[in-house]
Amino acid sequence: MFAKIYRPARTAMQSGRGKSKRWVLEFSPEMAKRPEPLMGWTSSSDMRGQIKLNFESQDEAIAYAKRQGIPFQLVEPQEPKRYAKSYADNFSADRKQPWSH
Repeated sequence: MFAKIYRPARTAMQSGRGKSKRWVLEFSPEMAKRPEPLMGWTSSSDMRGQIKLNFESQDEAIAYAKRQGIPFQLVEPQEPKRYAKSYADNFSADRKQPWSH
């Protein structure tokens, strides 16, 4: 039973920062999924794979894992690089043209 604590990335449909500060504790699968012989659906007998716990902060998630005796791996979030650019830079004479080589 091993858990991963991480802050999920925004989905492609999000432009704001709502729900991007929450942390998730998710168990890693202990056994591989396999196709069920009758219907062909993918199944697993590992019930912990369905558990996903949400926390307000990283410290709360770590405290919960330690209190329950769950070994965990902390995955630090990668912040996107922000470039300070003004609208006028789009029309600058020094701008590299995508169509010219």
